[in-house]
Amino acid sequence: MMRDFSEIALQLDAHRSSINRQANVRLATEFVWRDPLNIPPRPWLYGRHLIRKQVSVTVAPGGVGKSSLTICEALSMASGRELLGDWTAKGLKVWLYNLEDPRDEMDRRIIAAMQHHQVSPDEIAGQLYVDTGRERTLSTAIQTREGVQIIKPELDALADEIEARQIDVLVIDPFVSSHQASENDNGAIDLVAKEWARLADRCNCAIELVHHTRKTNGEEATTESGRGASALLAAARSGRVLNKMSDAMKAEAGVQDDPATYFAITRDKANLAPVGDRVWRRMASVHLANGDSVGVAEVWEWPDTFDGFTAKDLLGVQRTLDGRGLRYSDQAGDEWAGVAVAEVLDLDATADRKRIKKMIEAWLKSGALVKGQKLGPIRKPVPTLEVGEWATV
Repeated sequence: MMRDFSEIALQLDAHRSSINRQANVRLATEFVWRDPLNIPPRPWLYGRHLIRKQVSVTVAPGGVGKSSLTICEALSMASGRELLGDWTAKGLKVWLYNLEDPRDEMDRRIIAAMQHHQVSPDEIAGQLYVDTGRERTLSTAIQTREGVQIIKPELDALADEIEARQIDVLVIDPFVSSHQASENDNGAIDLVAKEWARLADRCNCAIELVHHTRKTNGEEATTESGRGASALLAAARSGRVLNKMSDAMKAEAGVQDDPATYFAITRDKANLAPVGDRVWRRMASVHLANGDSVGVAEVWEWPDTFDGFTAKDLLGVQRTLDGRGLRYSDQAGDEWAGVAVAEVLDLDATADRKRIKKMIEAWLKSGALVKGQKLGPIRKPVPTLEVGEWATV
């Protein structure tokens, strides 16, 4: 019995010594200034969205084009070509892991994108890897009575494959199919999201998680509109949202007769870079030799108000408005100055109303037009448009 107590005493002494040694370890490290030139720049891989050792999130409603977008971006990174106008690092290896579509559908989409953007098979040989959840499911976590449990062997298998193939970017589409935890449980999603972040750090790669939005009842979505818990976005270093162009916006942009889908990309969460401006993409219809038609994302820019018009056109507008006392308000019927503007510029005063109003405001701001006034139908002054500084041609 005495021997037992002696052994316990020795163990306690050893434990105390260990604690004392740990207490002597300095935990607070003094800051030492470094020349900024000696600090490595942030390792961006694609635009200001994908970065090594970090998780990024793309949020979008169904049917907008998020899978087609990530396919085109993967081809950009694998080929080293800026297919959508976004900067990409060169020599990247990309792994697309789509957890919804069968391989035939992935092949259709990828080959259609290659055909549309003129990417040859040789350009991406050994650089692009594609797998589907139809062939191998992926589950990084399960929900149990005791709470969410992370499936370490699954993450280890991913890490082994990433390291063996030297993958730079892993795209998981969609995030909800990569786990079996409750998506409304913040604690559970926080654990799952942080495991993805650990995997990115462990494998020195960027991970993109594609996520669906909840129902927005017609309102424009933000990254905070993602389905379920908000912990996923909180764990990401960059978040962006896709929104389909509304009918009103299509009319404003002058593409109301185009059946193609147009969507905007807005990066509204960016911890490591400034929040990005809205950029636009169009889903082009690409026909394959087998008869299939496939949507492929392409660059599209919102038209400038004065696209196609010159100073000569402005001079024509000024000559038409000069001395006529046409009204500023677009509620003035045929008396609205915009009707005359439409006639000169061969526009439609109804369909192009918003564009014409923007032109008038720009001309007022520049001084090419100025506001005057005259007596209206009820003998009260109403604003008119008059010539200001004449355009020179």
